[in-house]
Amino acid sequence: MGLFDRIKKSLFGSKEAEKEEPEAAKPAEEQAEPVAEESEAAEPVEQAEAAAAESEAEPAEEAEEAEPKVAEEAEESETEEEQAAEPEAEEAPEAETEAASTEAKRTELYEQGLSKSNKGFGARLNAFLAKFRTVDEDFFDELEELLIESDVGYETSEDLTDQLREEAKLQKAKSREDLKKVIVQKLVEVYDDNGDPENEKLTYDPSAKPNVYLFVGVNGAGKTTTVGKLAKRFHDQGKKVIMVAADTFRAGAVEQLVEWGKRVDVPVVTGPEKADPAAVVYDGLERAVKEEADYLLVDTAGRLQNKVNLMKELEKIQRTIKKRLPEQPAETLLVLDGSTGQNALLQAKDFDKTTKLTGLVLTKLDGSSKGGVVLSIRHEMKLPVKLVGLGEKAEDLADFDAASYAVGLFHDLL
Repeated sequence: MGLFDRIKKSLFGSKEAEKEEPEAAKPAEEQAEPVAEESEAAEPVEQAEAAAAESEAEPAEEAEEAEPKVAEEAEESETEEEQAAEPEAEEAPEAETEAASTEAKRTELYEQGLSKSNKGFGARLNAFLAKFRTVDEDFFDELEELLIESDVGYETSEDLTDQLREEAKLQKAKSREDLKKVIVQKLVEVYDDNGDPENEKLTYDPSAKPNVYLFVGVNGAGKTTTVGKLAKRFHDQGKKVIMVAADTFRAGAVEQLVEWGKRVDVPVVTGPEKADPAAVVYDGLERAVKEEADYLLVDTAGRLQNKVNLMKELEKIQRTIKKRLPEQPAETLLVLDGSTGQNALLQAKDFDKTTKLTGLVLTKLDGSSKGGVVLSIRHEMKLPVKLVGLGEKAEDLADFDAASYAVGLFHDLL
């Protein structure tokens, strides 16, 4: 099932299913009729066979006595089979209920976390469509401007508008409702066509001790908080986790991570004040290997004297990790403040040149109206978003789910 189909199912799947039911039932009824006719035709033959059987010698008394016993045994075996089947029948609904409950919670989290983006983008798009009477060049020019203002990005907005021109002609979309569906469909396809959904999942190798996650990004994006929240998640899953406070230059950064460590019961490797970050990371690697930790989460600096120094420091940290564990880091995640809009895209391009990113973490989306930046990052950089921050609580750091994201962003439009 494609991403847009999943979104349609989430938004109005039950209504569409009801519409399709009568049509689906009709062929089944038509197929059932010949079967009924065959069974009716078979009745005289069955009756003749039964009469012939009765005309034969009557059953012996022993056989007559055996019949009740056989019947009793059959009843007992049927009862046992029913009892054995009962737990399975009970387990299936429980599993389905649990899956439905998880899906409902995730949908609610995304809808609440993206409510500002939804209202901002949705209100603008609805107002835009309300004022237009004809779908002409002015319509598409203004739509492109609206997408740019919604932080979808200049390049992405231009490509989208060109695709929408063609799609609107192909689908002969003229009404507001038709146009809204075409617009949302193309926005979703931009995301869906530019990556593999499997890459959105965090990498984990059970045989790797540890799986190293390197977190990079500018100060204020939420790196340290993200590391702390993820450490809690993994610890709650029963994994052995160690954190490394390699942001040795920002005042209070080490103390903040140590506090997270106390809160979630996860050890933190630190160094002296103003210590070499790469040296602290090396100490963390040694401890993680010795203790066979499942995860080593590395918090890094976001700002040194200038950007060049920062990038050099990150390169040094990566060399240190690869020298000790050539297959690591498993993830190099850029943490971006989702409320910065297109600045987030520029940061992603800068960091990717130096550290070769494997994915993104978008934080603070619950306080932002700029959720459209996900589309431009995916379209221009082909980078997957792996985690999103949709609230203050640790549980609000959610695995990115494209369908839930799109439903949260667009549900008032469809």
